[in-house]
Amino acid sequence: MNSKFTGTNRLVLPLDKDGARILKTRDYIDLVMLGFLWGASFLFMRIAAPEFGAFALVEVRVAIAAAVLMPIVVMRGNMKEVTANWSMLAILGAHNTALPFLLFAYAALFLTAGTAGILNSTAPIFAAIVARLWLGEKLSASRTAGLMVGVVGVYLLVGDKLSTPGSGAGLAVTAALGASLLYGIGGNFARKKASHISSMTVAAGTQVAAALLLLPVAIAAWPENPPSMDAWVAVVMMGVLSTGLAYILYFRLIANVGPTNAVTVTYLIPITAMVLGAIVIDEAITTPMLIGCTVILLGTALATGMLRLPIGNRAK
Repeated sequence: MNSKFTGTNRLVLPLDKDGARILKTRDYIDLVMLGFLWGASFLFMRIAAPEFGAFALVEVRVAIAAAVLMPIVVMRGNMKEVTANWSMLAILGAHNTALPFLLFAYAALFLTAGTAGILNSTAPIFAAIVARLWLGEKLSASRTAGLMVGVVGVYLLVGDKLSTPGSGAGLAVTAALGASLLYGIGGNFARKKASHISSMTVAAGTQVAAALLLLPVAIAAWPENPPSMDAWVAVVMMGVLSTGLAYILYFRLIANVGPTNAVTVTYLIPITAMVLGAIVIDEAITTPMLIGCTVILLGTALATGMLRLPIGNRAK
């Protein structure tokens, strides 16, 4: 998603003598909190998905997030912006919220929280690919290398699962990667088609749109057995904290430190997902997870331009 700042909210970021954005203590706190909340969502999905099922889980999640975010839009006087852009918000709500949330909820039935969190970190790599193919954005040697490194990292992480038929893990990996691809498409789509819409309106409007789109199917797919209190707590926390509050923190980071610095949260999500999965539900942190995570994050750093090769970095 893109952030829009106009008038008194104009994006003015302090720079150091080398032109780098200066992060304050609160910015680091926001960054760590955001990484924790988004990483925790994979733990919450692991707890709630088996009892709710993917459709009901995501419906409750986005409905709660909409209830958290829409009052902010109303207080800011942006409801006219919502109604004026309802069709664009519906498109984004479908392919940038509802579908990837569903795919990750399905993946949570078969993959550990850590594995899903690591696969989620491929989203910036997909975003770079989509930007190159769709928007014609040039890729430097470093970014091209990052894409290839990312592919290697995914294979190191889940290659064994892809080669094990009948376990469900292979399809779950495909679903998680498909969700990350949708995030990559959605980010570029928002940049190209929805840059005129304020960020909080996009965040709130897409949750509302996703909730409305999923409601009929969620009702039909509602679990016959009532979910346990643990599952309800997980999905409520995912809606309030890992979606509603997380969006608020994310856009505050964009406003304060810029999108390039805000995307560094990508590096915290898989770590949080792995650690929480191990602590709360005793999931194993394996050697392939650690190696795959390291390689994927290296690829992400190169693909997003946060890390550059020392030579041959001219765009092509």
